[in-house]
Amino acid sequence: MSNPFSINGGAVVAMVGKDCVAIACDLRLGMQALTVSNDFPKIFNYGDVYLGLTGLATDVTTVSEMFRYKVNMYRLREERDIEPETMANLVSSSLYEKRFGPYFVSPVIAGINPHSQKPFVCGFDSIGCIDFAKDFIVSGTASDQLFGTCESLWEPDMEPEDLFETISQAMLNSVDRDALSGWGAHVYVITKDKVVKRLLKGRQD
Repeated sequence: MSNPFSINGGAVVAMVGKDCVAIACDLRLGMQALTVSNDFPKIFNYGDVYLGLTGLATDVTTVSEMFRYKVNMYRLREERDIEPETMANLVSSSLYEKRFGPYFVSPVIAGINPHSQKPFVCGFDSIGCIDFAKDFIVSGTASDQLFGTCESLWEPDMEPEDLFETISQAMLNSVDRDALSGWGAHVYVITKDKVVKRLLKGRQD
């Protein structure tokens, strides 16, 4: 049986800049080598926090809706938006609850803490183990390629425009070398006062 994490393909990367953070995902939905759709975004917005999900497409949809419910309940109970670090703990505990029958997803979180104004990125495995990062975090079938390009291109303290250029080049060049991801990308650049979303066009083959 094929690996459930790679059946539908997909790639997500989050990257830290100077007082800003960026997260990008490809748009391909596949059935192994067959492309089903080129409009399947994998980044979901929960207030100030952005969650990228790669893995089995049905689980991506299920998990994103589950967190939509949990974040809305948190907002009702606490009367404030959820912070990135709190969201990280919510994702970790929610996935660990299902550890004996896990969701086949590899989440990535990006956001800026509203109090300290510091950028925050982290990733998880399918049972909720948190991987904090000070530079970048990747997930999906193009992970190996993304690690290579991010290590080559990333620099500390990048301004938002430089960060956008870097994460875009890393994403497009990585998915070009992975048959299970690609077909364009969404990039979110998050600063303390605004979020800029851009669509990248990629190779359609």
